Amino acid sequence: MRALYPFIRPLLFQMEPEAAHDFSLKMLARLQDSPLRFLIAQTPVDDPFELWGLTFPNRVGLAAGLDKNARYLDALGALGFGFVEVGTVTPKAQPGNDKPRMFRLPEAQAIINRMGFNNDGVDQLVANLERSQYQGIVGINIGKNKTTPEEQAIDDYTVCMEKVYPHADYITVNISSPNTPGLRDLQFGERLDELLKSIKAKQAELAVAHQKQVPVLVKIAPDLSLAEIEQVADSFCRFKIDGVIATNTTLDRQAVSGLPYASEAGGLSGRVLAEPSTQVLAKLNECLKGQVPTIGVGGIHDGNSAVDKIKAGASLVQIYSCFIYQGPALIKTAAEAIKSLR
Repeated sequence: MRALYPFIRPLLFQMEPEAAHDFSLKMLARLQDSPLRFLIAQTPVDDPFELWGLTFPNRVGLAAGLDKNARYLDALGALGFGFVEVGTVTPKAQPGNDKPRMFRLPEAQAIINRMGFNNDGVDQLVANLERSQYQGIVGINIGKNKTTPEEQAIDDYTVCMEKVYPHADYITVNISSPNTPGLRDLQFGERLDELLKSIKAKQAELAVAHQKQVPVLVKIAPDLSLAEIEQVADSFCRFKIDGVIATNTTLDRQAVSGLPYASEAGGLSGRVLAEPSTQVLAKLNECLKGQVPTIGVGGIHDGNSAVDKIKAGASLVQIYSCFIYQGPALIKTAAEAIKSLR
């Protein structure tokens, strides 16, 4: 697949972005289920890393958003990732925002999306996980339904936690997507503390019920001030959250100003997010003082940008948008660069 992707990409980029996304995943799944699976299989870089009682084959994972329903886990797992995060999933199925809702900015290796947590609901995701043959580490990213009032958001997260807990190696609480109204308000002050308190209580309850401890992480936005980073770090430490993923997409358009589609609503991701997300990650780790491990995500486009996340304090990294532009070669490039730090 590494050799094929440079030839396939021009064809995919002639398609509407969301259509290309769906087509690519279906193609991967068909290859995985055929004698031609060797075309996509890529041996993971051997760089084992221990965290949360889990052994990651290497430190490069797939960020949530590519496979929202865990429908293509086997195929994506064959590409050489150290771990794969699926979702975001919500308690009830929802269509997401109106189309078009995904836009490429190829000059910047960037994507703007306002998908809006389109997914088939948590019960379908669990059913897909139960059918999967993937033996690697799986994170499950959970969110709230658009129609759920903000004051009842906690219920959506705990419902999802209860259903995915037996199937997850870790769970990510997504409170940072810009595409669900009011969601980012959960990142601050009393709202955040109430959410974290409920999540930790549910985690403790489920750990007893299932006789296993599944770490719970929180994913934050890059659009935080220094004071806000200090505040969220304090909350994460006080409630002993297991990990933080930094960062989600940004609302800032300064880096792509003047490019086609730059004014479209939604979250911006891709290469342009590398520096600002790493700055937030570094400040967050400074505030966490080693008490809470982090996963660095945002703009990783080569070995150096992957290494930058590790040097900023991340234990693991994730890729997504630049994976769309560069294909599976980026997985190995990033993982080998991180391995070279040892």
